[in-house]
This record gives sequence, C-alpha cells and structure tokens, in this order.
Amino acid sequence: MKSIHIIIVAVGAILLFACNSAEDPGSKYLSEGPSHVEMREVDGRYRLFVNGEEFYVKGAGCEFGPCYQVAAHGGNSFRTWRTDNSQRPALEILDEAYERGLMVMMGLDVERERHGFDYDDEEAVAAQLERFRQEVMELKDHPALLGWGIGNELNLRYTNLSVWDAVNDIARMIKEVDGNHVTTTMLAGIGPREVEYITENCPDIDFLSVQFYGEIVNLQQYLDESGYDGPYLVTEWGATGHWEMPETEWGRPIEQTSTEKAEAIAYRYKNVILEDDANCMGSYVFLWGQKQERTPSWYGLFTEDGEKTKAINVMEYLWTGEYPDQMAPKMHDITIQGMGGRYDNVRLDRDGEYTALINVEHPDNSRLSVRAEIMPEPQQLSDGGDYEPRPDSIESLIVSTNTSEIVFRAPAQTGEYRILVYVTDENNNAGTANIPFYVK
Repeated sequence: MKSIHIIIVAVGAILLFACNSAEDPGSKYLSEGPSHVEMREVDGRYRLFVNGEEFYVKGAGCEFGPCYQVAAHGGNSFRTWRTDNSQRPALEILDEAYERGLMVMMGLDVERERHGFDYDDEEAVAAQLERFRQEVMELKDHPALLGWGIGNELNLRYTNLSVWDAVNDIARMIKEVDGNHVTTTMLAGIGPREVEYITENCPDIDFLSVQFYGEIVNLQQYLDESGYDGPYLVTEWGATGHWEMPETEWGRPIEQTSTEKAEAIAYRYKNVILEDDANCMGSYVFLWGQKQERTPSWYGLFTEDGEKTKAINVMEYLWTGEYPDQMAPKMHDITIQGMGGRYDNVRLDRDGEYTALINVEHPDNSRLSVRAEIMPEPQQLSDGGDYEPRPDSIESLIVSTNTSEIVFRAPAQTGEYRILVYVTDENNNAGTANIPFYVK
C-alpha cells in the first residue's frame, strides 16, 4: 500500500505540474535561452550589442498600452517600470515582445525615499534585495530581455545617498546570478552629486540613463555640468512637461495640441538624441499608451480610446525614414469664440452657452468625427509621475460638434474646468486639443 501511495502522489505531482505549465502563458520561450547583451565602445562610439549584433535602441516606455505595436511602427524595444507591467505576468510580456522581435528593458521598482522608504533601514533594504533576486531569477533566461532598469528617478526629491549603494547591491546581485544583461538606473535629469557618488561607489552599474522633457534641448549642457561623459540611454522623453508650460492665472498648466507635441518630439529626436552619436545608445519615448496626469491627453501617444496621435506618425518616420500611409489629423489650435485662446485666461459665466473653435487640417474633413468633454481640473495631483485619479466628465454640457466648432454650456458651479476635443478618422487616428477656463 505504501508503494501505491507513492505512485499516486507522484502521478498527482506530475499532473499538477502539467496543469501549472499549461496555465503559465509566459514560459514557452525560456527553453531557447537568454540573449547575450553587452555594451561596447567601437571607434569612439558606445553601443549595446545583442548576440554580437549592434543594437541602437529605438524604443518607447510602455506600461498599460499596446506595447507590441511598437514593432509595427519601426521600434525595436520597450521599457517597463516594474516586472508586473500592466498587472500582467512579466514572462507573458516578454513572450509577446519576442514574438514581434522586440527587446525589453525590464524595470525593477526600487522603493523611493520620497514615498517614505528609509535607506538606513538595513533590514528593509535587505528584504528588497531578496525580492529582486527572485524576480531576476524568474526572468533572466528569456531571449527578449535586454537589460535591467534598477529604479526610476530615485534622485527625485531625495537626500540619502545610500540609495545608490542599494542600487549597486542589486546590480551586483544581477551580475552574480545573470551575467547576460546590462544594468542601469534611470535618473530624473542628471546632476554632479549623483554622478560623483555613483561613479565612485557603484561599479556594477554599466551606464546611466537620463530622463528629460522640455529641458532635453539642453541635454548636453546638463551632461557637461554633471561631469558625466560616459554612455547613456534617454529612457523618458516626449511632450513638454506640465511643470514646464505656462499656467493660467489660477495655476493650471496649458497643454500643447497633439500636433505641437509631435513637432517638438521630431525636433528633439533629430537635434538632441541623434546628435550625440558617441555616447547616446538610443532612447525610449514616453508614453506608448495613455495616462491621467493633469489631463488624460498630456503624455500619452494614444488617446484613452486607443486612437493614435500624430506623435506616433512622427516616431514611425524617425525610426524607419517613412511616414505611414494614413496620418493623424493635424490639430493646430483651439479657442473659445469671443473669449480668447489657451493663453488668455478664459473666464466664462455659469450656464452660459459658448462655441469652441478648432483649427484642424486633414485631406478630407468630411471623413472626420469629433467628440468633446468638459471636466473639472484634478484636485488630487500626482508627483513624479505617480498615480493621479482622473476627474469625471460632466455630462450633458456638449450641445453639438463638427470639424470646426463645438457648442457647449459652461458648468453651473464656479470653478476650474477644461474642455477637451478629439478629432478622429476612420483609421483609428486622432488629433487632440484642450483649453482651460474658469467659471465665474
């Protein structure tokens, strides 16, 4: 009876393993083994190499968006901020990338001092290191893995330099258990304090990554002033940040139209990122998806409904040298008739009826659709890209829409609001614009 019991247990274990394997959608390419990724300096130029082939990063930051679509537009990589990207298993995300020829810079979500983590707490730091060891062990052999992004903007509003010791401990652990992939950490901007400390104390960080928005036009100046002359990736860049734009008299940032953002992105890629052919190894544009941060349309290259903005058309051209056949509508401007434009501190009367005028360019306006919404300005504001709840739109204020104007009623309550307009075509493209206003 004892031997029969052992056989039954063994069979049960085999069946359980088979079931678990069948339910694990992210394990089917692990058997192919890891890609070997390294950084080399060749003829005075730093580059990443994947399995011996030069790999200049043409990527996008992607968390909740359709990451796999990066490949369809000419990109070769995307980065994450954490392993549970989009709350999906990391191996599943890596599989999806591999099937489309994409490499993933996998983020490790290191705790931030500005969120209350104490880097003098040795026990908490050790527990974090062990947690990352488990994550690295699970993912290190996947062929779509490019490298490890250890922490995101840990220098943002911090004081304790010990955070970099913890980062280097994580990098050292990765080199001990992995050995096939590069390590970096993503900085908010770059400054001499971090550069000096990391250079002297963090030998296991292969290179630094930097993140700029409007200020990226001064990237070389920041690098020079920081004293960093080594290789780097630009791991976040894109639209001008809300903190960099002019504000209304009541303190709300004024957003660029989707066309203005696309034009800025094209300029920054051509004249900043590509300009440093020696030390810049590529970049990740932000954001391949959509998020609420001051508005629902500020940073996403997609709308909330999944439409592609002109910035995606531009990135396809920058990555491939060719524009797509179907281009997003160009949204040039938005004004409120008789009241002014985005920079005019527009004030409206309660319940008054007004007309928003939009300037849209498209080969055939008759094929366009328009939708609009009015929402109060957010009261709970995020910091450093953290989660920000989206205000609910106010129903029944939009009276009519067409490709030149939107008739609407102002809200009944005094306060700060914004009208957002989306012009879409039949090919899932969109142009966006909005204007803040104050109800008297």
